Formats: sequence, C-alpha cells, structure tokens
Amino acid sequence: MVIFPNCKINLGLHILSKRDDHYHNIETIFLPLSLTDILEIIEPVPGNSVSSFSMSGIPVDMEAHDNLCSKAWHLLKKDFPLLPSVKVHLYKNIPVGAGLGGGSADGAYMLLLLNTKYNLEISSEKLAEYALALGSDCPFFIKNKPSLASSRGEKLNDISLDLSAYHFVLVYPGVPVSTSWAFSQVTPCEKKKSLRDIIQMPVASWKENLVNDFETPVFKKYLQVKETREYLYEQGAVYASMSGSGSCVYGMFENKPPQFSFPSNYLVFNDVREMHSNLE
Repeated sequence: MVIFPNCKINLGLHILSKRDDHYHNIETIFLPLSLTDILEIIEPVPGNSVSSFSMSGIPVDMEAHDNLCSKAWHLLKKDFPLLPSVKVHLYKNIPVGAGLGGGSADGAYMLLLLNTKYNLEISSEKLAEYALALGSDCPFFIKNKPSLASSRGEKLNDISLDLSAYHFVLVYPGVPVSTSWAFSQVTPCEKKKSLRDIIQMPVASWKENLVNDFETPVFKKYLQVKETREYLYEQGAVYASMSGSGSCVYGMFENKPPQFSFPSNYLVFNDVREMHSNLE
C-alpha cells in the first residue's frame, strides 16, 4: 500500500513568546502543497518492530529508528498490540532541513497508512493526538487543509483561503537550517497584527505585511537564502518568502513561472500547486 506525504509552506510566521516548557508560542498559516514523498508498506512480516526500514531519493543522514515513520509504528503498537510488523520504504523527494515539514508529513502519513491498511478505526482527533507525540507540526498533516496554527503549531483553526490560481516555485538553496538554532536567534514579540487579518488582504500587499520572523537571522547567516527570495521577486513573483525556519524559499506566480537559473546544488520544484484535501 502506497501513500504520498505532502509538504507544507508557512504563510507568515510570528514568534510570540517563550513558554515554560522551553517551546515557543507561534502564529502561522500552514498551506499544503503538492510536492510529495512516497511512503510504502510492502508487506507484514514476522517480528515485533518495523523490521525493515529503507530509504531512497534525497539522502538523509539518520538512523532508521530515529525516523518518524518508525516512531509512528511504535506509538500505535503500544495501544494496538496486534499491529503486525511491516517492511517500510520511504522515497524522499521533499528536502530535509528546509522548513517544508517533510519529516513531519512522513510520520503523520505513517499513522494514516497504518490506520487505513489495518482497519484500526482511529478517529481523526485521536490520530492528531498521536501525531503531536511525534512533533509540533505533525497534527497539521492529519488535517492537511489551510489552517491558522497557534500554540506550538498544534492548535489548528480553519481559515478561508484559496490560492489555487497561483503557481508555486520551491527553491532549496542547498543548506539545511537547524530549527533549534533559528529559534535561539529570534526575540519573541506579541505585539503583531494577526495573520488572519493579513491573509485577507490582497496578495500584492503581502510583501510588505506578511512576515516570517525567522528570515532576519537566517538571511544574515545564509546569504544565498536571502538572494533566492530576491531573485524570485526579480522573476515576477507576486509574493516570496522563506518557509518555516528555512532554508527553502517559495515564490507565488500569477502565470506559469519562467525557467530559472540556479547553482547545481540547489533543488528547484517548479509549478507546485495547492492541495485541497488529505486522504479521500
């Protein structure tokens, strides 16, 4: 059984305050896009674990037991002892350390895949609880619709937003950014206009109003990330921004994007589109 975990981008990202649990309260808008990994459960096999986990595609420097797909299986195994051992293969197409949520999507979709394949009948609400145990933005991929996210990113509210007319270009400039480092470089501030209000403004006004707080420190350390955003604007993007804590930059175009010229170590995903739903 095969499933296609998709990426997300952040439309604005405000770091509001530092919490007592060492996390941060944030405000952001998650938008699902059609760039995907490929996740496959090949077959049930004897044993009491994810007996075989393999990866291909974009290289990932990670032990199999640290992958969120394996962790998702172990989470469900605790509550569903009869869950069989499985072989899993993950093809990585979403860059790692890019702010696109690829790893979080893989973990969340593993929960969805196991729930469907083995008829576990877990509700969406309970799946979101399991997903939160994997990571702060994992619950979003259970819902997988445009959402205003708050708290750590796990509190999700529907938002009226249709960007299906736009063409998205995603550019990964060859450098991963540590999320913990990025948070350490930002001074939280709660006195900001709500993203819910900003997102209702014309897209042409977003350049001056829709801000990702991580851009300032990341642009300072990684000049190529800043230059990527500037280049997308030069090429006609109506809005361009870094996603999450970086380093991927996306541009929104009203017409089909032109061919771009980037260094060979960059990954460019042209004409990515908005997604409208999760599993049918």
